[in-house]
Amino acid sequence: MREELPFAGHPVLGTAAVLREGSAAKEIVLDLSAGRVPVRFESRANEPPFGEMRQPEPVFGSRHDRRAVARATGLREDDIDPALPIETVSTGLPFMLVPVRSLAMLQSLRLDGPTIEVHLARTDAKFMYLVCRETVDPRARLHARMMFYGGEDPATGAAAGCAAAWMVSHGVAASDERVLIEQGIEIHRPSRLFVTATREGDRVTAVRVAGHVVEVMRAEVVM
Repeated sequence: MREELPFAGHPVLGTAAVLREGSAAKEIVLDLSAGRVPVRFESRANEPPFGEMRQPEPVFGSRHDRRAVARATGLREDDIDPALPIETVSTGLPFMLVPVRSLAMLQSLRLDGPTIEVHLARTDAKFMYLVCRETVDPRARLHARMMFYGGEDPATGAAAGCAAAWMVSHGVAASDERVLIEQGIEIHRPSRLFVTATREGDRVTAVRVAGHVVEVMRAEVVM
């Protein structure tokens, strides 16, 4: 049995879009275990609804030993970008941000789920989000992969918010700059996540994650 997640991006954007259906509301606010999450919608001609959620305020956790993370992931220590920290960040769900030096290495990586779970159990992170500053789309700022529960997620909104805070904290993105994270390419489900965060002195705040919402199924539950 999988435990309940206090926060996840897909359900937030999708639920907000459904609740907004048939109205002209610009904002829908969801009350979640992780806190209140407002979702604002932008009007874009000839495009599906584009929603931007403001995630709970980021909490920066531990920085992690490169050698230990390399052993857990099957990477070599010098495959990890030396210019950026391996760090836990949470905006409701804690992710370990692992900066991989090369796109080719990240694309070819095959993680062993049980080994990763054992490693994460000894840390303050729930999942591992692997990122690289080298990208397939030159417009993207990060290429990302997220393996969990024996599979791979094509887009991870909760992790993207953590990555936004991490990028702004370490100079990969500027304060209030909306940047693109590409994900899901390796499993042929390419996704585009637009992220923004604000830096105020030494503090990072106002983490926003945005994307298009497309209805793929409609069903009726008969009791």
